[in-house]
Amino acid sequence: MKKRILFLFSIMLGVALTAYAQPKITFDREKQDLGYILWRNPTTVTYQFTNTGDKPLVISNVTASCGCVSVDWTKQPIPAGGKGTVSAVFDAEAIGHFYKEVGVYCNASPMPIYLEFNGEVTADAKNYSFTHPYGFGSVRLNQEEIDFENVNKGDRPEFTILVANTSSKTYTPVLMHLPPYLSAEATPEVLGRGKNGKIVVTLDTDKLPKLGITRTSVYLSRFPGDKVGADNEIPVSIALLPDFSKMTEQQKNNPPQLSLSATELEFPPLKPNQKKSQSVVITNTGKSNLEIQDMQVNSIALAVSLKKTVLKPGESTKMKITVLAENLSRVKGTPRVLMITNDPAKPSVTIRVKAKLL
Repeated sequence: MKKRILFLFSIMLGVALTAYAQPKITFDREKQDLGYILWRNPTTVTYQFTNTGDKPLVISNVTASCGCVSVDWTKQPIPAGGKGTVSAVFDAEAIGHFYKEVGVYCNASPMPIYLEFNGEVTADAKNYSFTHPYGFGSVRLNQEEIDFENVNKGDRPEFTILVANTSSKTYTPVLMHLPPYLSAEATPEVLGRGKNGKIVVTLDTDKLPKLGITRTSVYLSRFPGDKVGADNEIPVSIALLPDFSKMTEQQKNNPPQLSLSATELEFPPLKPNQKKSQSVVITNTGKSNLEIQDMQVNSIALAVSLKKTVLKPGESTKMKITVLAENLSRVKGTPRVLMITNDPAKPSVTIRVKAKLL
């Protein structure tokens, strides 16, 4: 009788442990807005994911919502903590707005996980104002800043900038003043009149000077012999996340937990010399001390003050964010505050600020 009880108990224990150990798929983002893209200019959308569970993750199939989208994915099993990608290529054969879905079938969910992307296909390639909204003289880009969010040591992520030549001469796309941890390659190397291409910027995280936030600027060469200046500056922001791989079991079971009262602030239209402030409440709802290890403002139109950088469990503090209206006209991109913390679930947090002049 005792042997039978022990046998049943071992079976129940095995089932319980099997149920507890599961793969879990976590995407960096599940929705993407592609904005304007050129007609018959196929566009690739990439979704990165991490297996945040404790068993190998296997994607068995990926489906698309229509025949205009082809898909690919990481087909080998992804170990716990490992990373992979799901990609979709949209053919852009039909002009107008589009909304597409990609269904991911894997052993982490009984139902498919749907990834989305949307945008608008346009045939306007004369001045590239739709697809490349940012002008640098006769050169137009689809981005005015380079942002590497949530990268880990050892990663080599890429950032793609679409570039168009609206001049009557050939143009060679070049980024100047690249730091040692960035490299750039233009395809094609020379753009003819009215032609477009891309610049792929690659980050070598092993060469970054420090963990946390790194900011710098690179400069787009608009013509042979061009010099660096505010008119051709492209800001670069990098968030290199802390390494949580050496956490003890006690630390894993009792992590800090970051909670924000808002991740986006909207200010009313401001007069040129005005200063307006709003506050964001930061609370530690976890079980150990929360540390704000790094913080940076990406805009000269913002000023930030923070009373505490270490919060005990249950403790709160205020972050005061002030908009300096006199600098808004010189801002590139969306003003924001970036924080790096020791919360394993939210190591990088961005607070975006919407503000404009009257």
